[in-house]
Formats: sequence, structure tokens, C-alpha cells
Amino acid sequence: MKNLFDKKDTAEILDRISKLTPETQRLWGKMNVAQMLAHCTTVIRLARGLDKPKRSVLGILIGWMVKDSFYGEKPYPKNSATASSFVVADERDFEREKKILTEHIVAFSEGGPEKCTTHPNPFFGKLRPDEWARGQYRHLDHHLSQFGV
Repeated sequence: MKNLFDKKDTAEILDRISKLTPETQRLWGKMNVAQMLAHCTTVIRLARGLDKPKRSVLGILIGWMVKDSFYGEKPYPKNSATASSFVVADERDFEREKKILTEHIVAFSEGGPEKCTTHPNPFFGKLRPDEWARGQYRHLDHHLSQFGV
């Protein structure tokens, strides 16, 4: 399964990001392209251990039962719910968000399992580095597909 610790998979994701423009339109959902880039940054910051939010009550109750939906084989459903803390509703600068996300992807990939957070995901709970790496790839793939790249 593809993951961001694999240099080939990381290069694929970065190439797809490079194809985005400020005019790229979504195929589904509510975010524009700059908001999507900012949203993806919030999620990869978790995997890098830069943000350490508390576990949600719902996540504590059921997150462990569905955590394979983050890193497993089944595609993310279109228009799936997003935790309010990960929603980006304000206007963002496309070039800035693209640069920031790219830097985080490279840092996560190059850091490898040793630099991956041990802090639990706020919804899914404790994840191994390989689960974080697969989940990050899948999350980025989902949103890049949302924008046709």
C-alpha cells in the first residue's frame, strides 16, 4: 500500500500538487483549492507531532473501531464529514498554502518512522508510524482526486 515513507509515493504526491493552480476547481465538496491545501497541512502537522490536540470523546468511544478507515484500503467517501478543527473556511493564499504543504510532506517523508509522532490521533487514537504514513498518503490522494489531479 502506498505511503509517505516511500520516496516514489511521496514524489507522486508532490508531482500532483505541482499540477494544481489557483483556478483548479473541485469535483465535489465545499473547499476551494487553497483551503484544501491548508486542510491537508493541518492533518500532516498531526503526524509530525507539531500539533497535539486532545482526543475527542467520540474518538475515544469509537475511533479505535474505525481507525483502519484512515489508513486501510477502502477509499474515503466523497463529501465525508470533517472534524470542525480541521475545517478551513477562510480565504487562503494558494501559493503560500502550496509551499507550506509541500514542505511538511517532504519533512514527514524524510523524517521517516523515527520522526513520526507518538501522540495519538485525536479521533483514531494511537497509530504506528506506518499507519500514519499510509493515512497521510490516502488523505492527500483523496483531496488531490477531489481536484482532479
